[in-house]
Amino acid sequence: MHLHRYEKWWLTFGVGSLVVFLVVIGVGAFHQGHQPPSSVKTINYEQVDKTAPFDEPGLKKVSGQDWDYELVVVASAFYYAPVEAEIPVGSKVKIIATTKDVVHGFEVAGTNINMMLEPGYISEYVTTLDKTGEFLVLCNEYCGTGHHTMKSMLKVVESNE
Repeated sequence: MHLHRYEKWWLTFGVGSLVVFLVVIGVGAFHQGHQPPSSVKTINYEQVDKTAPFDEPGLKKVSGQDWDYELVVVASAFYYAPVEAEIPVGSKVKIIATTKDVVHGFEVAGTNINMMLEPGYISEYVTTLDKTGEFLVLCNEYCGTGHHTMKSMLKVVESNE
């Protein structure tokens, strides 16, 4: 097969551009410290109900941490536990979540909170809730025929302290 010299130039230019692009992206990601999730925290998904802190899902005030509250969430077949959580406005919250059965999503509508919950893994997210209101928690990963009914409510209220 014979390639015209212009075809060779364009092929060389295209492949070279691709290599340069991938090197720049790779070096930039490495330099900024980006890496895939390490999944360091795992759990036996068959023992979620017997494993702390998932044996008592809900909101707990903590001290000695960089955050004020921990919200422990367990997802299972078309259900979030707890169904509702009330958090004081301005609080820094660490959300700790897992699932007992299949992949679920955990998205708090109107905020930047969005996690994927996978069986056997613990997902964590730390955020500050600065706006009062009721925020719907939705499953944004199709999890079966009752997927559309899977929801919870996060209420951010004025503090009474």
